Amino acid sequence: MINKIHSATVVVSDQDKALDFYVNTLGWQKVIDQPMGEEMRFITVTPVSGGTELSLGHSSWMGRGPGGETGISLLTDDIKGDYAALTAKGVRFKGEPETMPWGDTAAWFYDPDGNEFFLNEVAK
Repeated sequence: MINKIHSATVVVSDQDKALDFYVNTLGWQKVIDQPMGEEMRFITVTPVSGGTELSLGHSSWMGRGPGGETGISLLTDDIKGDYAALTAKGVRFKGEPETMPWGDTAAWFYDPDGNEFFLNEVAK
């Protein structure tokens, strides 16, 4: 029986640049950085709390370019604090955090390749 999602992939144009963003800007940790032949690397990152990993798939072997909606939602306990800290580090947001129709506060942000993520703080 399937019991866990290991990873989801976002397409990136430069794996080293993407790795720097996720680790040094978002504060995540690198989990896997495995060569897969001469031209490929399997790289995953995850928030420090762990969980499902995000694979940084290079566009040359993913069959499509980077950017666009990923459908990936990320949770935070302090969206206003994260928004301020990440904006100060140069992370581009679609707009300021806003209250969603279901009561949560959320905002969308982009990685350097234009991959869009949904950042959500669950209403208490």
